[in-house]
Amino acid sequence: MCCLSMEGTITMAVGYVLINVSPGLEMEVHEIMKNFDHVEDITVLFGDYDLIVKLVADNLATIAKTVVETIRPVNGVINTKTLAGADV
Repeated sequence: MCCLSMEGTITMAVGYVLINVSPGLEMEVHEIMKNFDHVEDITVLFGDYDLIVKLVADNLATIAKTVVETIRPVNGVINTKTLAGADV
């Protein structure tokens, strides 16, 4: 279920997942994840993390479930860090 803001508009939960991937598997993991449910955007990064995924869902529980059950099991994923978007 989505959320109703103070202004009466419907809002969605947003999460950003920073992902470390085994060397050489960045593009393979990118291709696998880009069609997952709730993935709105995915970008290859240079730096401390290899990928960032933007997830949009009805609630944060769905985002957490997507990370644990769908993203982390992908072959090559070493580590994830999930950041929850704030409604301000």
